[in-house]
Amino acid sequence: MLIDVGIAAIKSLIVIGLALNLAGILGWIERKGSALIQDRIGANRASIFGFAGAGLVNTLMADPIKFLTKEDVIPAGVDRLLHTLAPCVNLFPVMVAFAAIPFGDVLTVGGRVIELQAVNINVGILYILAMMSLGVYGVVLGGWASNNRFSLLGGIRGSAQMISYEIGMGLSLVAMVMTYGTLDLQAMARAQGQLIGGWLPAWGILYQPVAFLIFLCAGIAESKRAPFDLPEGESELVCGYFTEYSGIKYLMFFMTDFVEVAVVAGLIATLFFGGWQVPYLGRDGFHFPWGVMLLLPPLAVVALQFVSFLLKLVVFCWLQILIRWSMPRYRYDQVMRLGWKGLLPLALINVLVTAVVVLAWQG
Repeated sequence: MLIDVGIAAIKSLIVIGLALNLAGILGWIERKGSALIQDRIGANRASIFGFAGAGLVNTLMADPIKFLTKEDVIPAGVDRLLHTLAPCVNLFPVMVAFAAIPFGDVLTVGGRVIELQAVNINVGILYILAMMSLGVYGVVLGGWASNNRFSLLGGIRGSAQMISYEIGMGLSLVAMVMTYGTLDLQAMARAQGQLIGGWLPAWGILYQPVAFLIFLCAGIAESKRAPFDLPEGESELVCGYFTEYSGIKYLMFFMTDFVEVAVVAGLIATLFFGGWQVPYLGRDGFHFPWGVMLLLPPLAVVALQFVSFLLKLVVFCWLQILIRWSMPRYRYDQVMRLGWKGLLPLALINVLVTAVVVLAWQG
């Protein structure tokens, strides 16, 4: 019993550390990436003994110290409890959603088989959808508790946008569930280890390219980043629903955006690009289509799987950052029109076509 609790705690710490550190690194990537896109230098001033680390010292050391030491200003006339609770409600659901994404297959230690997934549940997709939906409360609370009309407007915009795009996202996941016949993310990742025609990895993107595009678009909208950053439109709402926040509370709202980016990237990698799968890699090593085998120790296999998942995670995080700095902001009516008149009908048609294909295949 104690061993199981210890294993669960270690896996949880790995996932929490991965999410939080990735959020910090993504902050640095966004700064330097946007600078490259816009032909700027980017953050490079803060340094330690002359070492700036291409802006790493500024992003990973100077900024956190600044946020942690800033005064926590609470405006007059606000509900202090809700004002303090809002950033926690915003960040916590995203963190626990990330815990359901598998980062490897299994690790066998002393005869004990350890699933490389912090939260090992057989309804992982439902769990993630439920946790992501709770993030709406953090946005609404942040706007309502600030006693600021512009913050409230940002909170209303954010809640309407997130609810609108959750429908399209959910329907894209329904198509994936119909394709693989399971709600278990780990089972989906394992199913993508099969080969089509004996050589082509059976990744989800080959079965559901339309669901991938819908999920990517809805995922970016869920994270409230450009071109869907209407809740935080600086030209209209200053900083949106967290205008009246400072210090560590502001940092929690800021980090939530990047953790959401990581969750969306992790789900895209798991559902559509094999997750932790490496082409032709089994539990005992590589099995190439032309008959050659390369046996590897179990730890090497686990390491390759983890690196594969991490690389896919970083690639799709970078893709979202690239989109964020390459596309102009939509108008609010355009955002709603795309969600309700664009993605929703397309997702419904995709579910219908998937149902017909699955029934024909099984028949």
